[in-house]
Amino acid sequence: MIEKQINIDGKLVPFKASAAIPRLYRSRFHRDIFRDLVRLEKAVGDSGDISTVDLEMFENVAYIMAVHADPGQPDTPEEWLDQFNTFSIYAVLPKLLELWHWNIATDVEAKKKRNRVAGK
Repeated sequence: MIEKQINIDGKLVPFKASAAIPRLYRSRFHRDIFRDLVRLEKAVGDSGDISTVDLEMFENVAYIMAVHADPGQPDTPEEWLDQFNTFSIYAVLPKLLELWHWNIATDVEAKKKRNRVAGK
């Protein structure tokens, strides 16, 4: 599990990535977070032209990682977003992707160590 605080609209907002995120995201939004993050990374990197579908995916990813870090957050992404005046996908998405990639790298390293200890 990896945690990071990101400055959004002058507020430090905690986010957390762990092995639970794909399940939480799928349960809440009925989507695959792996596919959505790849799509978002490509959309922001290609033309910078973000569709409303991509923007909603980004907001959902950010929301689920924020709720995972702080369960006291509002019950819906809309209520959560309402606490900010501005929320830039271009400023926040790279930091969330970095957090996600750190989590995956940590998970892969832990599995390698377990396999070495177990003699596999």
